[in-house]
Amino acid sequence: MRLPREWIEEDWSEQQKALSRLLDAFSDTPAAETRSGRRQLRLFACGCCRLIWQHLHDPLLRRAIEVSERYADVKATGEELMAAREAAASTNPRNPLLYSEEDPHAQANTLVALVVEAAGRTAIRAAYGMRGYPLALAGYRGSESEAYGLMCEVFRDIFGNTFRPVAFDPAWRTSDAVALARAMYDSRDFGAMPILADALQDAGCDSADVLTHCRDANQVHVRGCWVCDLVLGKE
Repeated sequence: MRLPREWIEEDWSEQQKALSRLLDAFSDTPAAETRSGRRQLRLFACGCCRLIWQHLHDPLLRRAIEVSERYADVKATGEELMAAREAAASTNPRNPLLYSEEDPHAQANTLVALVVEAAGRTAIRAAYGMRGYPLALAGYRGSESEAYGLMCEVFRDIFGNTFRPVAFDPAWRTSDAVALARAMYDSRDFGAMPILADALQDAGCDSADVLTHCRDANQVHVRGCWVCDLVLGKE
């Protein structure tokens, strides 16, 4: 993904403003209409919902995210996705107060709404849905600013630094590196990212961006992480 040239790289570190601008910019590029772009946008939405996974107590909500992730990887049908979405929506009645501060159930309603958006038919709508409610991440991950900061971290984890795209050498894609990336992708447990960095370095990887992303203890990782995707050869 390439952003408009007039943007300055410092904008990349902003939070809510950056998220909106990045989504707007990406939606205007041809990449947004490619299978790869749609996959990344959908996994971004699902990754945001994974940030509040422990609060998705209803199994229908969790299933909707799981089906949406599978749909992103062409492992679920559109019919399965819509069925899971409708089932998630049925866990809460329609919110007549539109998630306003006057709504005593705004947090619970927003939680369901975020899941329903993430399981939407179109990937771009799913992605935009993550920033469409007054309660960012349903208020479960700190203040609005903190929650948007986390969503930006998810976005960066999936799309990488668009100002400095990495040229990935296929020689780095060793059996050890692929096995580590595959295990993390399938389990959604990214605790082995530092070990992946070691495997890539052993294979000759000298990219500071790749190695730092893997070893940064504060980095959020979700399915669709750009380093894991490069190792796995996903497009």
